[in-house]
Amino acid sequence: MVDEDDEAADIWLGEIGIPRERFARIGASDNFWSMGDTGPCGPCSEIFYDHGPEVAGGPPGTPEADGDRYVEIWNLVFMQFNQAKDGSRTPLPKPSIDTGAGLERILALMQGTDSVWETDVLFPLIEQGQSLTSRKYQIGNYEDRDSFSLRVLAEHARSATMLINDGVFPSNENRGYVLRRIIRRAVRHAYLLGTEKLVMPKLSETAIDIMSAAYPDLLGNKDFILGVMTKEEERFRQTLKTGLTILEDELSSGSQELAGQSAFLLHDTYGFPLELTQEIAGERNVRVDVAGFEEEMGAQRDRAKSARKGAKVGEATIEAYRHVMETHGITEFVGYEETACEANVLAVIPVQDGEQEDVDVFLDVTPFYAESGGQVGDVGTIATSTGEIEVLDTMFALPGLRKHIGKIVRGSVTAGQSARVAINVADRDATRRNHTATHILHWALREVLGEHVKQAGSLVSPDRLRFDFSHYAAVSAEEIERIERLANEQVFANSVTKNYETSKDEATAAGAIAFFGDKYGDIVRVLEAGSTIELCGGTHVRATGDIGMVKVVNESSIGSNLRRIEAVTGDASVALLQRDEELIAEAAKLVGTQADDQQS
Repeated sequence: MVDEDDEAADIWLGEIGIPRERFARIGASDNFWSMGDTGPCGPCSEIFYDHGPEVAGGPPGTPEADGDRYVEIWNLVFMQFNQAKDGSRTPLPKPSIDTGAGLERILALMQGTDSVWETDVLFPLIEQGQSLTSRKYQIGNYEDRDSFSLRVLAEHARSATMLINDGVFPSNENRGYVLRRIIRRAVRHAYLLGTEKLVMPKLSETAIDIMSAAYPDLLGNKDFILGVMTKEEERFRQTLKTGLTILEDELSSGSQELAGQSAFLLHDTYGFPLELTQEIAGERNVRVDVAGFEEEMGAQRDRAKSARKGAKVGEATIEAYRHVMETHGITEFVGYEETACEANVLAVIPVQDGEQEDVDVFLDVTPFYAESGGQVGDVGTIATSTGEIEVLDTMFALPGLRKHIGKIVRGSVTAGQSARVAINVADRDATRRNHTATHILHWALREVLGEHVKQAGSLVSPDRLRFDFSHYAAVSAEEIERIERLANEQVFANSVTKNYETSKDEATAAGAIAFFGDKYGDIVRVLEAGSTIELCGGTHVRATGDIGMVKVVNESSIGSNLRRIEAVTGDASVALLQRDEELIAEAAKLVGTQADDQQS
């Protein structure tokens, strides 16, 4: 414990009765915990287990403390102070004790082993690794390279299994990137052990056997977890050998530094995370030019930005938007109940780089839905006594402030005028059908493919819907057929939909699913349509039967573990069926038969 913490010392020695020879005081530099430069902090009491004199090492605070004889299993942090930026500390009004115990270290002690690796939650994974690689694990030998790689396989397989079970997919972003790094590092160590067969699925299966008593959902997700593991390892093994050959050539040059350009090539072309390249290079005592790597990454990001379509809104225009917001506040939206209303024109701002008649119009109240949550903005008209504007799109200029993007088609429209504003009802109705159908399709996808399916983006327009979702394999024709059937059962049931506002906590308690990309406040809007209940601020049909029919037209890959499904509803479904009938009839005519001829 900390030298200066006399209060804890008195408790340990006086009240608890710890013998003085089993008690050590250490400087605050090693035994004082804080959140950072500022915030709650306090001294620690660390609890160690003594493995006995036959194990090398000395007590904490001695020169031999790095040995393995004394192992920390518990830590008590006495949260007593709040530290300010200048380093000064003031007592907390409500001090507390933050306690953290090493569960697996305690398990090792209970099972009579010196290492967590030899406990019943990790050693079966090491044994599986031995079986898969035909390499021997040496207990207690932490210098042996094969044993190190087997430990990597065991720990990484368990970590990856639990991440996938929690719904994380291997990807190049955020949690998915961490998962991908874990899997690829494990596969690389399997490669070092000389095995070219898949190892992660079998290791994951063993991890599920070990952990399922505590985490029963692992058994229900077993096929899904093993499928993700298999796909990810297969994908990486395809490029691992080529990438390693290139890296070995670079490292054999004798240089003490690997060029950033080479590290970027391995990352960009062969999927080597920078950390993996650094690990391999470090084994040869070769540095990686991280600054050069970051420069290459930055150049790639710049190229991607340059390739994006659409010009940025000028600063002068942004300032004009802010002025509207500061002067008039946010736009009142009445579009859930109304398709037309009377409004006051607050501002008419010419569009930079547009035609002379292109304008952004701001109203105090509007029925126009602004593009969000995947749903496109409404179109329609704004008419005053002196002119008319055709609204071509509706978007948020600033949070809560809707801008109507339009073209002056008659006369002129100016700020201060009263206007009759109306959306294109046919487009809105078609969009409603597609938006409600998107939620029903999401439900059907989860029913058929599994609850790991999560939205990764969407587009809802009058003519079609597009839904992006997480999944590790192509959706088969049979699965598409089941998804369509389930979705249309919901449609034909013609159940009344509910679209209402409630608190986020109440919506979550009711089982509502949040959609990717949407930002939610304390009050949220909920859609209940058939068997689905999800958070959504879009516009929807009054009953599922209004959708007409859901017909999937395409399913494809849009990235690693990301799929896209496209569908049509209502009139578009009818048009699609009529087109297909005409094609079949034409084909039948060419081969001299009837379209409905069922004879072989």
